[in-house]
Amino acid sequence: MKKHTMIKLFSGFEEAKHQENGTEYWLAREIQSLLGYGKWENFFKVIGKAAIACKNAQQAVEDHFLDVRKMVQLGSGSTREIEDIMLTRYACYLIAQNGDPRKDEIAFAMSYFAVQTRKQELIEQRMLDWERLQAREKLTDSEKELSGLIFQRGVDNRGFGRIRSRGDQALFGGFGTKDMKVKLQIPKSRPLADFLPTITIKAKDFATEITNFNIRKDDLRGEQSITQEHIKNNQEVRTLLGQRGIVPEQLPPEQDLKKVDRKIKSDDQRLVDQVPKLGKEKKP
Repeated sequence: MKKHTMIKLFSGFEEAKHQENGTEYWLAREIQSLLGYGKWENFFKVIGKAAIACKNAQQAVEDHFLDVRKMVQLGSGSTREIEDIMLTRYACYLIAQNGDPRKDEIAFAMSYFAVQTRKQELIEQRMLDWERLQAREKLTDSEKELSGLIFQRGVDNRGFGRIRSRGDQALFGGFGTKDMKVKLQIPKSRPLADFLPTITIKAKDFATEITNFNIRKDDLRGEQSITQEHIKNNQEVRTLLGQRGIVPEQLPPEQDLKKVDRKIKSDDQRLVDQVPKLGKEKKP
């Protein structure tokens, strides 16, 4: 996401915030467009999913989603009453979680509403952490798919480990998986990918996806042919990175993703625990 887009969204959500008796809230119709939804009907469906998620989390829905009515001015100068929904920060977070993940507005909102402080740099860091976690989950799925494909084609778990290491060796300029762990001072028992930056995780995933595709397309069988395919794909991804001035083995390690995941979950729980509940007597 571009910096100016993030600043614009940050300002938009801040301006849309209401405060009453120490309780902050947002109105659904006011943040609808901020979240990238043009039609109320489509946005209302997302709110419904978020309310279900709230109930499943054993939270009282009415404490976070409160139906209200308000007067709006029409183009003719007359007014009419419409339905709206008061939303706590937690409710807004659940709406973002259940929104369209392809929208930049949704990706930003998840971090904005999860972080209690409105410091922009903390929101930006959480977005980066979330992107890295998502990339890691995607790589896990791709590698599980590769493991299943090669097992069907006569390669056991040890063979899978060798294929993956040879792929790493091609991607990291001669450094295999164990070599990179030593180089980056990663514990032997931990996965290398849990300490890699997002760009490298995505590079590994891209090469693995190509391998999976070509195994099916060309009906590759046996460890040798699949290894050659995986090496080739990682070499080509390395070449692409090199053309952009990125040398994978020279990038420093990042924080253990286990710790990142724990922090995000802790932030989410703190959001549930600390957000004031909506009083039924409140009106916008």
